[in-house]
Amino acid sequence: MNSEKVNRINKVINDDPNYPNFQLPQFPKTFEHRQAAHCESGVTSNLLKISSGGKITEPLAFGIGAGLFFIYFPFLKINNGPAIAFRTLPGYIFNHTCKSLGIPVIRKKFRSKERAEEFLKQCLAGGHPVGLQVGVYYLPYFPKEYRFHFNAHNLIVYGKQGDNYLISDPVMEHTTTLDSYQLERVRFAKGALAPKGHIYYPENGVAITDEQIKHAIKNGIRKNVNSMLHIPISFLGVKGIKNTGNKIKKWRDQLGLQKAGSYLAHMVRMQEEIGTGGGGFRFIYAAFLQEAHGYFKNESLLKISETFTKTGDLWRTAAVQAAGIYKGRIGNQEDFNLMGDYLHEISELEKNAFLALKKIK
Repeated sequence: MNSEKVNRINKVINDDPNYPNFQLPQFPKTFEHRQAAHCESGVTSNLLKISSGGKITEPLAFGIGAGLFFIYFPFLKINNGPAIAFRTLPGYIFNHTCKSLGIPVIRKKFRSKERAEEFLKQCLAGGHPVGLQVGVYYLPYFPKEYRFHFNAHNLIVYGKQGDNYLISDPVMEHTTTLDSYQLERVRFAKGALAPKGHIYYPENGVAITDEQIKHAIKNGIRKNVNSMLHIPISFLGVKGIKNTGNKIKKWRDQLGLQKAGSYLAHMVRMQEEIGTGGGGFRFIYAAFLQEAHGYFKNESLLKISETFTKTGDLWRTAAVQAAGIYKGRIGNQEDFNLMGDYLHEISELEKNAFLALKKIK
């Protein structure tokens, strides 16, 4: 792109008080799609690939971004089930990863669909890939069984050809396209966590050094230790996992077998089908600790990594138990008790793992 066109784009944006000021960085003409296990950590690592020379992998993005979490919030319903999540709030991983690495972030939401698309076009005109938060229900390339009202999915738009936007969805094997109507529909999906045209990207291509990465790893571990161990609320972190196990043991009597089974099915869906869920996130965090070992050579990181691999396996085992109850293959009180016991064991293992991480300097 010639300098005159870049200056013209900057002038349009900077003259509009509704747009933040930013400088268009230099990006390569081709965008390399890399498949990932989780949408936001995949988007983060792909957007930071240029700055880091490929050093910021998905596990590093997830760990630096302090992405591991647990929340069970029965007062908020999502798809007729209690809100449950196995990671931090949407946007936190990208924001905290960039902050820890000293990279400025542009983040914007819109009331106007027209302004949202115009801003996206201006970014793309500068050769600037961007991250978007979207709803999955109307994503045409998603399998039908995965399409339900969940508005915290993330993808990258890296170009435009005619009326088609070029899409890099990190959980898909290949790139795809969405036309302007399809993209607008998912950017402005209604309901819980409505994205409101949410767009974000690193402001410029600042080089990332190994020392910055080491500092960011320490910061990410410290943040995750705090969120999982020290928030004094009973439905968050390791306390939340144990508390949820206690509640599950009471669901059969309190809710009835059918509704209790439905709640467990909702939990499995959030755990295993949305963004890799409980088990998958633990495996990513285990991989993060292995990569952190490459920077610090502390053998304790490898041992703690093994613990998170074990809790990932236990989350998967718990999902199988929950599915068996929902499908009617099992359903006695002892089956609910076993489900709760799995969560108690997970809670204790993760508590001890984070206590061990807290001791690492």
